[in-house]
Amino acid sequence: MQPPTDPAELAQLAERVAALRREHRELDDTIARMQADIAADELAVKRLKKRKLQLKDLIAKLESALIPDEPA
Repeated sequence: MQPPTDPAELAQLAERVAALRREHRELDDTIARMQADIAADELAVKRLKKRKLQLKDLIAKLESALIPDEPA
C-alpha cells in the first residue's frame, strides 16, 4: 500500500484512524459491561471481541500508511 502524499488524503486518513479508535474504545466499554452482566450472551461478546480485534488490525495498518518511508 503506497502511503498517501497529498495533505488532504493524509488528513482524511488521520480522521479515519481517530474514528476507528473511538469505535474500538466504545466496543471495549460495551464488552466490559456485557461481561459484568451474568446473563450476557456469550456469542454476542465473542462477536464484539472479534470486531474489536479487526478494528485493532485495521488501525495498525492505517497508522503504518501514515508513517512516511525513510530512504535506506
